[in-house]
Amino acid sequence: MQTPYVIIDLDIVETKFRELSEALHSTELCYAVKANPGKPVIERLAALGASFDVASVPEIDLVLSCGVEPARISFGNTIKKQRDIAYAAQQGITRFTVDTMSELHKVLAEVPQAEVCVRLFHDCEGADWPLSKKFGCGFADAKKILIAAGNAGCTTGISFHVGSQQRNLDAWLAPLQLCQQLITEVAQETVAPEFVNLGGGYPGSYLDDTPHISVYGDAIRKSLHDVFGSNTPRLMAEPGRYLVADAGTLHTEVVLISKRDIDARRWVYVDCGVFGGLAETLGESIRYRLLTEHDASAPASQIVLAGPTCDSADIIYDKAGYFLPDALQVGEVIRIASTGAYTTSYSAIGFNGFAPLAQGYINIVAMREPAA
Repeated sequence: MQTPYVIIDLDIVETKFRELSEALHSTELCYAVKANPGKPVIERLAALGASFDVASVPEIDLVLSCGVEPARISFGNTIKKQRDIAYAAQQGITRFTVDTMSELHKVLAEVPQAEVCVRLFHDCEGADWPLSKKFGCGFADAKKILIAAGNAGCTTGISFHVGSQQRNLDAWLAPLQLCQQLITEVAQETVAPEFVNLGGGYPGSYLDDTPHISVYGDAIRKSLHDVFGSNTPRLMAEPGRYLVADAGTLHTEVVLISKRDIDARRWVYVDCGVFGGLAETLGESIRYRLLTEHDASAPASQIVLAGPTCDSADIIYDKAGYFLPDALQVGEVIRIASTGAYTTSYSAIGFNGFAPLAQGYINIVAMREPAA
C-alpha cells in the first residue's frame, strides 16, 4: 500500500470494547461511527454486541449494511433534516437525540413514539479536545423538552458529553448531578426520564500518559453511586476515540527535510498533513507519538513537522517541541501511533489533488465470542 495510509488492528478494537464493557458494566455501548466508519470496524463491533450512534443517512445505511438491527442504532446528531428523520423511521430507527424544542417537533412528526434523548450542555473542562456550544441545551430548556416528550408518550433520557480525550476523572460528576435533578423535577410533571447517556470522552493513548480505562470506570461508577445511590437509571455511553484510536497506525513518508536560515530547527515534511487526516493536530491539541526505524538512543534534534500541501496552515507540530533522529532521511517512513480515530474520517477529498487517506486492516477474524 502506498503512503500515506492507516492500518487498523481489529483485535485491538475488540480488546478495547471488552475493556470498556468491563469498566462500565451494565452500560449499553453505542459506538460513535464518525470516529472511524470503516466497515470491518463496524462488523467487528456489531459481532461483539455493540450499538451504534450515527450522525447521517449514509452512516445509517453503512451500519444497516453490516447486519445491525435498527433497535441498536441511535440517530445522535441534534441537527437533522426532516426527510432524514423520516428515512431513519422508515428503516425502523426510533432513537433520536435533540437539544431544541423545534428538533423534538420534527422527530415527533415522523416518530410519535420515539425514544427521545435530550442533550445537556457541558463546559468540557479538562478535555484535550473540548467541545463548543454547538450542541446541548441548558437545564431549563432540557426540562421543557423532556416534559413535552413525556407528555407526547415518548420514552425519554438525558445525555451529555464531557469533551474528547477527557483527563479529569471527576468530569462526569457535575453533569450527572444535573441529570438527577432533571429526573426528579420532570417526574413531577410527566413520566420520568428512564436513561442517562454518559457520552464519550474516554481517552486514547497519545504522547501524554492517561490512566487505564478501569480507573475511569471506577471514578464514573463512584460518581453514579454518589448521585443516584442504588437507583441508577439505565445507562448508555457513546465511545468513539477510545475504541479505535490505539488500533490505528498511520504510515507517512518523509518527502523533504530542510534547514533554512529563517529557523534553527529542521523542517520535516511528510506526505500526510492536517488536510490529509491529521486535523486534530490543529492547535496541537492532540499530540501523537512519532516512531521511526532509528534506534531510540540515536542523536536527535528538534523539528517542525509539516504536511505536503501548498497551504501555509498545513503544519502538524511547531510549538510542541518534537524531536526526531538526526539520521532520518527522505524516503523513510514515520509511523504515527494511535491514529485510528478521526483521521480517515477527517481526511479531505482531493485537496491540492491529494487522494483521501487510505485504510487497511489486520486480524480480520474475530478473537472470541460476543462480549457479555
